[in-house]
This record gives sequence, C-alpha cells and structure tokens, in this order.
Amino acid sequence: MNSTARILALYLPQYHPIPENEIWWRKGFTEWTNVGKARRYFRGHYQPRVPADLGYYDLRVPETRQAQADMARDHSIEGFCYWHYWFGNGKRLLELPFNEVLKSGKPDFPFCLAWANESWKGFEYGASGRNLLIEQKYPGKQDIDAHFEEVLPALLDKRYITVDGKPLFMLFRPENLPDAPQFIERWQNLAIINGLKGIHFVGHTYCPWQKQLILDKGFDAVNIVRLLDCFKTESFQSKIYRKLFSRPNMVSYKKAINFLVDQDESEEYCYPTLIPNFDHTPRTGSKGFLLHHSTPSLFEVHVKEVLKVVENKKEEHKIIFLKSWNEWAEGNYIEPDLKFGLEYLQVIKRNLGKKAE
Repeated sequence: MNSTARILALYLPQYHPIPENEIWWRKGFTEWTNVGKARRYFRGHYQPRVPADLGYYDLRVPETRQAQADMARDHSIEGFCYWHYWFGNGKRLLELPFNEVLKSGKPDFPFCLAWANESWKGFEYGASGRNLLIEQKYPGKQDIDAHFEEVLPALLDKRYITVDGKPLFMLFRPENLPDAPQFIERWQNLAIINGLKGIHFVGHTYCPWQKQLILDKGFDAVNIVRLLDCFKTESFQSKIYRKLFSRPNMVSYKKAINFLVDQDESEEYCYPTLIPNFDHTPRTGSKGFLLHHSTPSLFEVHVKEVLKVVENKKEEHKIIFLKSWNEWAEGNYIEPDLKFGLEYLQVIKRNLGKKAE
C-alpha cells in the first residue's frame, strides 16, 4: 500500500527528573520508575516491558532526542506531537526536553504541541490514593495571552507542523476550558498579529459523541481516541471474574481493533488515532486497563483500516495521530522493545511506502 497519510506521534517528555516528581514520589523518579516495577497479573501478561534500541534513556541527552527523530523519520512518521504542560499563572512542567529542541534547532524534525490541560491526580500516575498533585487552572485573559507568548517561539519555528498553512495546536481536554470560544478567538488574533495565518485548533476526545460539541466551540478539527469504546465491550462474566481475582480490565487487541476507528473519521476534519498497544497496569496495578495480545500483524490490520478512512481526504488533512511514541508506563508506545524490536514501526513504514529523506 502506498499512502500519503500524515502520521503525528504523541510524545511524552517525561523521562528526566524534576523537583516536583521527587517531592511527590522519590528522588530520581521518572516514568521508567513505573515501567521497572511492572508485574504480571495473569499467565501470558506481557510485563515487564524492556526498551531495546534506545534503552532506558534520559531526555536531557541530545543524542537520545536525535536518535528518536531519526528512527521516526526512517519509519514514515511525519513528526512528534509533544505534550505541553501549562497549569496557569506561568506554571510549567516537563518543559526541558522540548525547550532544548527549540533552542538548539536539533533534531531537525517536524513537531507540534498538544496542551495536556488536566490536573494531575495521584492514582492516575501510580499512587495508591487520588490526591491532587497539581491543579490545572484557568486564571483568565491575562493568562491566555501569557500562555500564547510562551508558545509563540515554537509556532514560528520552521519545523512546526501546519495544516492549511496554520500551526496545529491540540487540546487534550477541550471540554475543560471555561470559555473555549474566547480562548480560540484570542489566540487566533494574536497569531495573526504575530505574522501567522492563524492556528489550526484540534480538540482531542475519548468520547466520539462530543465531536460536534467540540467543533461548535470553534475548533477546526477533532481527534477521536476510541479506547473507551473497546473497554465497554467487556462481558458480564469477565467483570465478575476480574473483581473476584483482582484482575485488570482486559480486552483482546484482536477484538479491540474492531472498535478503534469508525466512519466518523472519514470526515475531512475528524482525525483518527492509531493505537499499537495499551496496558495501564504499571501505573494502576490490578485496577488498570489493558489491551491483551497485541502483535505487529494485528497492528497492521488496524493500520490498514485507519488508512482507508483518510484515503479520500485532501492531502493536507490526512492526519492520523499515533498514540503513542513513548508512553511506556501505559504500555502504549511504538519505540522498539526486547520482544518485538522495530516490527511495529516497520508496519507503518511498509504501509505508507515512504522512504527516509
């Protein structure tokens, strides 16, 4: 198959110590801490997962960032979509890797930003309680403007990924914005003042029924992630068994790929999501969710289905988000591991038919 689809890989910039994580968890904590303590919950459960070619890397190291970009480019991924954390009143977290990419000009590989506008709660990140670690705040117009000024150097960078000539900026929780139309209007105006054509706003959602609600708020496009649709298919017997034996909420990947994409995503401004694997148990233990028995051959079936829904769109709009490049503690990554090596990446390259530049 030869496709011109635009694969944008969601990229977690977490793999380096920060003072906040050392306060909340322990000295030296990074995402690798959760990955390393992962355990099996049933026979055949693929845990722990061990990175192969890139090893247990530290994103403060420029050679690591370059190696990731080279690997992505060589396997037909257009660029990285870096998770961006702005909690209001100028508070940022995990900004160091992307700031280094921006300041150094390296790697020379396309990128865009996705604002992870969500409070951090302990349980979701591996703690036993649901204590609030840091709150996402929306202080008002002054903060909206300050946030724009913070990301403007990135938006102006020649590497920034555009759609219809406008830099793409995604919001993780569009429904959480107190006044989304106001936010979008202010950023659009500020973009034009600063010499841009505007901004291509994408709303990210796990709820397909929210698609029109998001577009009605002024977003240009919607990225749908259908993971919740998969886990709703769990049988009654499975639920009982899971509760009796403290097992995770588990759905076979072979079954899940029937739910991971739908005809909604054939609409011009509805962007589908590729999901190679998923296993949240390193963070949440037996209460986690996982897609069981993912393989490169099953992933290829999924890739072909996703490519079908974008094939009739304009070239510029054949956007597919890959979830994810490196969410190792969610068992959701496409970087090589010891079991499959480069096989998942090779599926993408084989089906897109692009060659490394």
